[in-house]
Amino acid sequence: MEQEIIKVAIYGATGYTGVELLRLLQNHPKVKVTALISQSYAGKRLSEIFPFFHGKLGNLPLTEEPKEDYEVAFLCLPHEGSLELVPRLLKEGKKVIDLSGAYRLKDPSLYPYYYSFEHKYPELLERAVYGLPEIYRERIKATSLVANPGCYPTSVLLAIYPLLKEGIKIEKMVITSLSGVSGAGRKPAQHFHFPEMFGDFFAYSLEKHRHVPEMEGVIKDLCGMNVPLRFSPVVVPTSRGMLSSISVFCEKIDPRELYMETYREEPFVKVSFEPPHTKWVVGTNLCFVYPLWDHRVGCLQVVSVIDNLGKGASSQAIQNFNLMMGFEETMGLDLSPNFP
Repeated sequence: MEQEIIKVAIYGATGYTGVELLRLLQNHPKVKVTALISQSYAGKRLSEIFPFFHGKLGNLPLTEEPKEDYEVAFLCLPHEGSLELVPRLLKEGKKVIDLSGAYRLKDPSLYPYYYSFEHKYPELLERAVYGLPEIYRERIKATSLVANPGCYPTSVLLAIYPLLKEGIKIEKMVITSLSGVSGAGRKPAQHFHFPEMFGDFFAYSLEKHRHVPEMEGVIKDLCGMNVPLRFSPVVVPTSRGMLSSISVFCEKIDPRELYMETYREEPFVKVSFEPPHTKWVVGTNLCFVYPLWDHRVGCLQVVSVIDNLGKGASSQAIQNFNLMMGFEETMGLDLSPNFP
C-alpha cells in the first residue's frame, strides 16, 4: 500500500537550520510543508525572504501560528521557545522533532546552570528520545518526541561510539572541535561579522559549555561510566562544516576493525583511511571518522567531520523523521560525499 504524504510544520523557518530543512524537504517524496512559522517575517511569503525558493513552497506564507493542520512539527527555535511549545504540541497529538537543547538532557537540575532556565517538564525529559539514529534507532521509531542532538555532540559521539558499544574502558577524553560560523545562528553579532571573522578563529565557552553534559549523559547511558571530558570549541572563518579531534585515553586497541564493523551497515557514517576534510560533507548528512592509535602517547585519536547544519542539525532531523514515520531512513537525503 502506498504510504501517505505527511504534512509538516516548521517553527523558526527563517533561521539557518529552518532554511536548510526547507531546502532538503522540498525534495522529499513523502512530505508536504503546510505551515511556516516565523515571528520576524509573519505576513510575507517565503520567496520574498529567500528568492531561491519558488513554486508552491515559495508561495507559502510565513505566519505566527499554523493555518493548516499537520502531523509533524520541526522546531528550529531558541531553547526557551521549544521548552514551552513542546508540551502543547504533544497534547494536540503532533509528533515533534526539536532541534533546540530544551529536551536533550535527562536531568532537569542541569538546566539552570547550563541553559539559565528552570525546566518545568521533567516528565517530558524522560519521554524524549535523543535523536542520534546510529545509537538510538529503535527508540526513535517508537517515540513522538525527538530531541535532535547538538552538532558538536553528533561529531564526538559518532567518533567514540564504537568504543562505548564494545565496552572499552575510557579514562578520560580531550576534545577540540572546530565549527563554521553558521553554528552561532543567523542573528547578527559583531564578532561574527565578516570583517571581524575573516582571517581569525577563536575558542569560546571553555569553562562551561552546554554540550558537555549532553555528551556525558549519552556516554553514561551507553556504558554506565562517568567519563570526564575536556572540551574546547573553536569558531573558524568558514560558513559551515565541523571537525572534531578526540584524544581518548583508554586500553590499547586496534581501532580499524572495530570501527569498520560498527559502521559497516550505517548509510551515513564512513570510516576514512586518511584524515577527512570538511568539504567532503558540506551539504550532506554524512559523517567521516578516522581512528588512529598513537603508540608513542598511548591513546586513541579519532578525527570526525560533519556539516554542522546537516548531520549536526537539519538533515539529521530528516533522518529522524524518516524513522518516526516508518520511511526508508535515507529517503530525501543524498548519500554522495563531495569528493573532488
